[in-house]
Amino acid sequence: MFIITGDTHGDFGRVGALCEKLETTKEDVLIILGDAGVNYYGGKKDLRLKHVLAGLPITLFCIHGNHERRPESLGLYEEAQWCGGTVYVEHEFPNLLFAKDGEVFEFSGKKCIVIGGAYSVDKDYRLSNNWGWWPDEQPSETVKHYVEQQLDSANWHIDVVLSHTAPLKYEPREVFLGFVDDSEVDKSTEVWLGAIEDRLDYDHWYCGHYHTNKTIDKMRFLFGDYLEL
Repeated sequence: MFIITGDTHGDFGRVGALCEKLETTKEDVLIILGDAGVNYYGGKKDLRLKHVLAGLPITLFCIHGNHERRPESLGLYEEAQWCGGTVYVEHEFPNLLFAKDGEVFEFSGKKCIVIGGAYSVDKDYRLSNNWGWWPDEQPSETVKHYVEQQLDSANWHIDVVLSHTAPLKYEPREVFLGFVDDSEVDKSTEVWLGAIEDRLDYDHWYCGHYHTNKTIDKMRFLFGDYLEL
């Protein structure tokens, strides 16, 4: 099975319950649409969580969010080929996989492109409290170029898009935080995704980030819900 869910932010209690309910094995894959929270602290606390997750009877495939470090920046991971695309993985934790942005994977016979990253609307709050924030949270111009190259190679047809944030026109404004000045939010990633969505022939688009469960057209937002790909 390939199952999709939204942000976990380091809390995997519900994932353990899902594994028990479905009687999963490590042949089954849970796709987390960003902010898994596994690479947040960058030290022993992350390591303890990895040891817990290594014991789960499932493989975790994590897209990059905005509340976590990019795995390639940590010096811990090696690149490997998996399901047709490149992932970051540690030998000690082979069921914890982190997707490289722009890679195309084949899941359940479907071509799926991964596009991680987003802007943190709580950036100033996190910095003022000495919480984790990283300047490479959004896709760089290099990443954007690579994504577009991949889509060029696919003739702008893909079965599934797996992203953290959403194209601008699909923003679920009803869940925006009232104390955040929306005019101060950097939406360049969402604008870029919107330009991609306008050109792309796709069947389904799944994203997290907004902590809501909602469907608009072919766009599906996931938080606590699960669905099978």
